[in-house]
Amino acid sequence: MIALEARPEASRALALASPALAIVLTLLASAALIAALGRDPLSALHVYFVSPFLDGYSRAEILVKATPLALMGAGLAISFRANVWNIGAAGQYTLGALAAGAVALAAPEARSALWLAPYLAAGVAGGMLWAAAPALLRTRFGANEILVSLMLTYVAGLLLDWLVRGPWRSPLSFGFPQSRDFAEAFVLPVILDGTRLHVGAPAALLIAAALALLMARTLRGFSVRVIGASPRAGAFAGFGESGTVWFALLLSGGLAGLAGAIEVGAVIGKIQPDIGASAGFTAIIVAFLGRLNPLGAVLGALVLAVSVIGGENAQILLKLPKNVTGVFQGMLLFFLLACDVLIRWRVVWRRKGAA
Repeated sequence: MIALEARPEASRALALASPALAIVLTLLASAALIAALGRDPLSALHVYFVSPFLDGYSRAEILVKATPLALMGAGLAISFRANVWNIGAAGQYTLGALAAGAVALAAPEARSALWLAPYLAAGVAGGMLWAAAPALLRTRFGANEILVSLMLTYVAGLLLDWLVRGPWRSPLSFGFPQSRDFAEAFVLPVILDGTRLHVGAPAALLIAAALALLMARTLRGFSVRVIGASPRAGAFAGFGESGTVWFALLLSGGLAGLAGAIEVGAVIGKIQPDIGASAGFTAIIVAFLGRLNPLGAVLGALVLAVSVIGGENAQILLKLPKNVTGVFQGMLLFFLLACDVLIRWRVVWRRKGAA
């Protein structure tokens, strides 16, 4: 009988190397998958992971794609570190985009850059509001935040669909479900001419660095780590579990809402059914790839952004299906979790019935 046995001491070096090992295993499995689809695996991997770096515009696009992933991944990293499993970042992203979009659509003639402040604040508030529901239900009624946050994601998607097909549909959209274009004041400034790279990219890096500092140097960060490791020990130390749950969910929800506001303001410029909310699920992989560290989540976001850009190139150049990118991301999470399990546990053979 195969069983798992806890190792006396997990290897710290292997724990740090686990993401790199998971990436290598994912590349090997991806090569086998691509070969099974009848394509040259070396050429396909070149398109996926090398072509995004071949010109300046593509390199800038990596940062554009990584920005919302880094924001959400950094927030989820802290939430998961606190043992609070927010799986609804996609819904919080959507509500952030809708709340910010409401501000933009209410001021169709806005020109001053000062409008960005209430616009982004509305995005944060929308994400926090959507995260407050699972926080309240867990702390007040003991509900599972995984189920609540996940189910609210679908509610957010339905709300988005109703708005763009009903009250917010533009009369100039020729029947397509989308709002009118945002005014110039709500478009985030571009920082690199000839690209779409905007100020949200360096802002995401600064936010991740601030969160890493919070976790390492503040009492709040220490309480999050203690509660996440052992709620009972945290209670003895005087840290409230309910307060940590609220902090983790509101922080991760607010950052997801900010990511949604930045994405629709800087990249899309309007509200439409496909505003990239699926990035909320990808951000879960980003958080784990970054070892539940906010700065590590930035690196994880870059890796996933490369796969997204490479997947788009593979669709055009190799006629590979779009879903191959999703398969790659799923394999990456699988190998990452598998490596983590085997670092902490070892596989042993036991005779059936042995103690």
